[in-house]
Amino acid sequence: MAQQVKRAFKYRFHPTDEQAAELSRTFGCVRLVYNKALEERTRAWYGEQRRISYVQSSAALTEWKKAEELAFLAEVSSVPLQQALRHLQTAFGNFFAKRAKYPRYKSRKKSRASAEYTRSGFKWRDGRLTLAKMSAPLDIRWSRPLPEGAVPTTVTVSRDAAGRWFVSLLCEDMITPAPATDAAVGLDAGITSLVTLSSGEKIANPRHERRDRKRLAKAQREFSRKAKGSNNQEKARRQVARVHARITDRRRDFLHKLTTRLVRENQTVVIEDLTVRNLLRNGKLARAISDAAWADLRMMLEYKCAWYGRELVVIDRWFPSSKLCGACGTVREKLPLNVREWTCDCGAVHDRDVNAARNILAAGLAASACGDGVRPQRESSRTGRSSVKQEAQRVTAGVPCL
Repeated sequence: MAQQVKRAFKYRFHPTDEQAAELSRTFGCVRLVYNKALEERTRAWYGEQRRISYVQSSAALTEWKKAEELAFLAEVSSVPLQQALRHLQTAFGNFFAKRAKYPRYKSRKKSRASAEYTRSGFKWRDGRLTLAKMSAPLDIRWSRPLPEGAVPTTVTVSRDAAGRWFVSLLCEDMITPAPATDAAVGLDAGITSLVTLSSGEKIANPRHERRDRKRLAKAQREFSRKAKGSNNQEKARRQVARVHARITDRRRDFLHKLTTRLVRENQTVVIEDLTVRNLLRNGKLARAISDAAWADLRMMLEYKCAWYGRELVVIDRWFPSSKLCGACGTVREKLPLNVREWTCDCGAVHDRDVNAARNILAAGLAASACGDGVRPQRESSRTGRSSVKQEAQRVTAGVPCL
């Protein structure tokens, strides 16, 4: 049965000079309002132990527009400014709920330039989008059609570091679940092979960053040679950003194709709960791990499984998938990373990655069937007591922004 979901469709567009100037002013005002509201909230909290609500911030915004030095805030659409206050309210809500760190100020150079418009801030007519304070619609390049009859509820306009303009349209869409199948697959993430399947197939790692490393290094050298603050430095900075954008786009395209294939072919997908942030502390492998983008791979699997009626099972990070013999169940004490093939005492010869993928699949299916962990008990080094953790969890939610 088809389900209704909120889905964002992202397109490139080419603004006129007037539209680019208006959007640039809007981006700057959004950043200013966000930072000023954050400053007021921080001062109230640390100075008076007093919380400021969204309603109070909205009233303060009205007063800021009346001030002579901030009168330019009234020249742009008020909708993105109000949305900036709502985003700040959400950030503080996550902070007080201990789901995130304390909100940070938006930087003109490092933060993404964007503005969000709700229904009152744009006009959608006959497939043409016109934003508030603009007389002409945006010149959008429709790389794919919107769902039939879809009407955007929220529009987000952004500009990346390479100077490219994008518009993201949030719409209601009907997703039809994929046909049911009995197939299941376990995934072992790696660097040499991006993903090894329990079927024995190895998906080669494209290494997008390494393939463009010479081009990136050349662009960065050119950037370092330019005079600080000059127009030539800005041109060189944009060239560096273009190389990074090329790498990011190719990586995202590859991951989308891979995850879509895995979700279509399998009813159950089992993965490991990798802590990428901790793995990045390895100085020798940090660059390769970042290029592999395991976090993006998991995120795509989560929402695609939720969309298409598949089950995603996540195995505990401490499950000894590589050191566990899939034939007899023996767990080796040590298995260095440079050992890619090993022989168990029972005589079974294992490819490290294939064995890990098969063990991940077996653990995931067991946990899915009985709802209990299957990781062997181990002795704690500090207490001497056995410890068994629940090692699998179902992932059922995830709303993406493509």
